[in-house]
Parts: sequence; structure tokens; C-alpha cells
Amino acid sequence: MNLYDLPKFNLPKISKPKFLNDRNFHLLVLIVLVSSIFGFLAGAISGHYFYTGEAKDYLSKLNTIFLKPQAKVEKEYVPQTSQEESVINVVRDFSPAVVSIVITKDVPIMEEYYANPFQDFGLPLQLQIPQYRQMGTEKQEIGGGTGFIISEEGTILTNKHVVIDTEADYTVFTNDGKSYPAKVLARDSIQDLAIIKIEREKLIGSKGEFSFKNFPIVKLGDSDKIQMGQTVIAIGNALGEFRNTVSVGVVSGLSRTITASGGGMSETIEDVIQTDTAINKGNSGGPLLNLKGEVIGINTAMVEQAQSIGFAIPINKAKRDIEQIKKTGKITYPFLGVRYILLTEKIQKQNNLESNRGAWIAKGEGGETAVSPGSVADKAGLKENDIILEFNNEKITTDNSLSKVIQKYNPGDKISLKILRGKEEKTIEVVLGEREE
Repeated sequence: MNLYDLPKFNLPKISKPKFLNDRNFHLLVLIVLVSSIFGFLAGAISGHYFYTGEAKDYLSKLNTIFLKPQAKVEKEYVPQTSQEESVINVVRDFSPAVVSIVITKDVPIMEEYYANPFQDFGLPLQLQIPQYRQMGTEKQEIGGGTGFIISEEGTILTNKHVVIDTEADYTVFTNDGKSYPAKVLARDSIQDLAIIKIEREKLIGSKGEFSFKNFPIVKLGDSDKIQMGQTVIAIGNALGEFRNTVSVGVVSGLSRTITASGGGMSETIEDVIQTDTAINKGNSGGPLLNLKGEVIGINTAMVEQAQSIGFAIPINKAKRDIEQIKKTGKITYPFLGVRYILLTEKIQKQNNLESNRGAWIAKGEGGETAVSPGSVADKAGLKENDIILEFNNEKITTDNSLSKVIQKYNPGDKISLKILRGKEEKTIEVVLGEREE
């Protein structure tokens, strides 16, 4: 056999499988075929559903969650928290109503020259000693502070110590750079508050008619609702140089009593707000605002030996002055006419008194009389060593002093006093007088 010839094999004869002739097999094939057709149609319909309508939105959300979104470039800064956004909004909306107050005064111009003090004596000494003489005066800036506009007509609230000099001139600079001469309407004799006024610009219409341009104003809040830890914003003329400087902090204390000094004056201020908001020189008289943009205090003092301890007068104390200026054009306080010491247990024991609370009517350290002659207290029969327990049913304590309570009233108000004379309690009615400067 040729090596290239294939061998011949005899294959067995294969017969047709029996199941091909089975009717049950044919039925099974038909069922599988029909099921495949319906499965295809169901897939097409469901695919259409998932890419339309609500399901499509659902898949889109899934893609947003599981697929990394493309980075977007913000065109402007977006505040990260609601508090930050509130601060930005308050500063934007109300800083136009915060003004800088510049203090100017005529100061002498001194000239230095040299003279021989022995010339008039005929002595041959050529000794020249420097001397000084005044060569007229010139107006110079001697200080500055802050204020805020409380009426569209140009009424401004500030600190008394900012405008204390009666011989100085005051100029107000608004946020838009315009300047206005200011007139002092009133200085509060008790609180470190003052009210000044600037005049509105006259506008001429197309027909020659006159109108006035209103000033932007602040909103006055309710300082009785202040809470410890509350976020506050201070705006002011920091250091007398950086106008409308903003600082943010919290209310860190309430109902503080401080003794503030500066500019040749010193006074005790009761019931003030303590804050860690930065209050610098020049911020005096500026507003302390809450996150709603309401003024709740007037920045008035800072502790130089510490960090972040400042004080503000509650705005509710200033509302009294504002209303009096509107009605009478001046700020007045009621006057009782007594000198007193607030009692404590220690003072009670030292002086063998019958009460450990109240206002003990006593002589001053310099021997000043306990009851002012001719005062309403004198006319009502109050005497030295009487203890005022209540003022119009309000108890007098170390936290609620007589001076604090009496400031809630006006001259001419009729009030009742519960006093302790010896061991006997009495009720006396008086009509409050007016405190003189």
C-alpha cells in the first residue's frame, strides 16, 4: 500500500434517534421558542421604561451617587455655613449706616526761638536759651470715633466720650466717602451716650422742586433678649483710621458693672454687655449687631490689659434717650436726692443694721449730706439711716441698684418707696424731680 493512501475503514450505520419522533419533544421545543419571543418583548419594554420617566431620573440619581462628578469652577465665593452667610448679609446691608466721627479743634501753633535771658541786665554773657511763643492757631484732627444713623433725617447715636469736648468741631464721614458737619443734640448725663445730627442733601427735580436724600439706617433690636454665647458683630472706625472694620465674636457676659476712664473722665457704667468681639480705639460708639442685623448694643469700652474683653451699652438704654430727644429735644433723668450704700451682709454686721439688702441712706465719704436739702426726698421726709427696700414695688439689691431702677422712670412720675426706719417699715409716695447737670 502506498504510504500516501489512506486506509479504508468500514463505518457502522447510524440509525435516527427515537426521541425525534416523540410528540412530547416537539411540544417542549415549541414552548422554549414561544418563551424566548416573549422574553425578548419584555426586555424591550422594560428597557424603554428605564430610560424614560421616573425610572430614568432614578438611574440618573444613581449615576450621580456612584460616578464621580466633574469638577465645577465657582464664579464667586459661596458662604459655607448659614452663620457665615448671615454675617456677610448683615455687613452688606447695614454698614452703610455706620459712620466715622472725626474730632477737630483749633490748637495753638508754637514757634521755637532763642533769647539771651541776661540781655536786659547789661551783662556781657552771650547765652542763648530756647524759648517758645504762640504764632496763631490751626485746626487739627485730635481724635475719632464711630456712630450709626438711627433716622433717615440724619440722627446719629454714639458715645458721650466721643463728643465730650464742647469746644471741638465734629465731622461725620459716611460709608460712601461724603462728609457732613455734625451738631451735638444732647449728651446723656448718666450713660455714656450722645445724639448728634447731620443734615440731608437737597435734591432738585426736573421741574425745579426740592426734595431730600434719606440716609440709610440701622434696625434697633431688643437687648433684653440677649443670650450668653450669642454671635454678635461689631462695625467701627478702628484706631480712627480703618473705617467700617468688621469683627465677630460672642456675648461672653451680661449685666456687668465697669468703671471706664479716658479723655480726662471716669464713670461707672452698670448693666453692660461683655463680648469677646474685637473692640479697638475708634470703635467707640459703633453698633453691636446680632445675626438678624439688629443693633443690640453700643460699643463703649475695652480692657487694655486683657485680650478680647470689650463692653457695650444695651440698646434698650439708648431707646429712652432717643424718645426723649424726639419729644423734648433733650435728655433728662429723674432725681430723688439721696446718697446711699447698697447693703450686703458684711455692711449690715459692721453697722448693726436691721436689713442686709436695700439702699442705706448715708453721708458721703467727704461728709456730703445724706439727703439733699430741698430735694423731693427731703420734702417727702426721708432721713439719714433710712433704708429704701423697694422702689415702686421693685426690690433694691446689689444686682438691682437704686440708680438702675430709677432710670426706668421720668421726671414728674409719681412712685412709692418702701423704707425701713429702725425696725419699722413705712411707705412714702414721692413725685420724682429732674436731675440737673
